[in-house]
Amino acid sequence: MSGTSSGASAQFSIGEVIHHRKFGYRGVVVDVDPIFSGTEEWYEEVARSRPPKDKPWYHVLPDGADHWTYVAERHLEPDTEGGPITHPDLNHLFSGQNSDGRYVRRGQGH
Repeated sequence: MSGTSSGASAQFSIGEVIHHRKFGYRGVVVDVDPIFSGTEEWYEEVARSRPPKDKPWYHVLPDGADHWTYVAERHLEPDTEGGPITHPDLNHLFSGQNSDGRYVRRGQGH
């Protein structure tokens, strides 16, 4: 599921804290799809701005929420706020943060 193909190269990686340009929330990247991997029904109903399907999409844990989001790369930018992310699934997936603020996946060490 994660990684990139010979197509677009992902700008963000797993564990990186991002900011959603359109909706203003911060979050941490949990997985990266090199191209859109959702259903056509979901895309038609939820992706109203019609972001490109042939560019990377990200599974994100939004700060202060209890759900996950699926976001096109064009809606994301690097987080400049800093600080930890609060999400109920965070500690199940990550063991902590590096000195650069990136979250470390469980089993990968610091």
